[in-house]
Amino acid sequence: GAVGVLRAGLVPFLVLKLKTESEEIQELILDTLTNCLRVEASEALATDAVTILKEKLTHSSTAIRSKAAYVLLEIGTHTEGKMAVCEEVIPVLVSLLEDTDPEVQASAAGALMFATIRPQGRFSALAAEAIPPLLKLVAGETSKARLSAIKTLTMLAEVPQGRRTLLGHTETFQQCLSDPREAVKRAAETAISVIEWEP
Repeated sequence: GAVGVLRAGLVPFLVLKLKTESEEIQELILDTLTNCLRVEASEALATDAVTILKEKLTHSSTAIRSKAAYVLLEIGTHTEGKMAVCEEVIPVLVSLLEDTDPEVQASAAGALMFATIRPQGRFSALAAEAIPPLLKLVAGETSKARLSAIKTLTMLAEVPQGRRTLLGHTETFQQCLSDPREAVKRAAETAISVIEWEP
């Protein structure tokens, strides 16, 4: 289905429809864009999708905020998408880490994880003071965003300023070593080794 939508050139049309359609239709469009962006991002980026999605991150609907953040996560999996997210959206994603809805938090943390792969994204996240809300998500007992938050903090620890800040918080990561999910344990081990690394 996603390939058919891409071949028909419908992605730019769908992106623009996000501005005018009802909430229910916007949710369907965001779901469709998520699937399309797993395949290809260039058409969406050419339509200025990041700017439109940035507006949706502050929508009153929890579902739309969550789905918009998830579309940005998919955009961030592509090289050109990471650049666009770094330049425009990181401060809004950081604010969504403290959203009342766990799905929104998880989508925002995932999008940040991909955005901070680029050095520019790390500096933007540090400037937006991402470390405190990310640490809260790591420490949260039922956080769906834990794995993405740990991986994002690991990338922020690769910047000297981030490492200095995180050195006082290694116990937060050590608590994750007993997490039932193997991926969380491995990510926590990696985070600790990056934070404690000395040249």
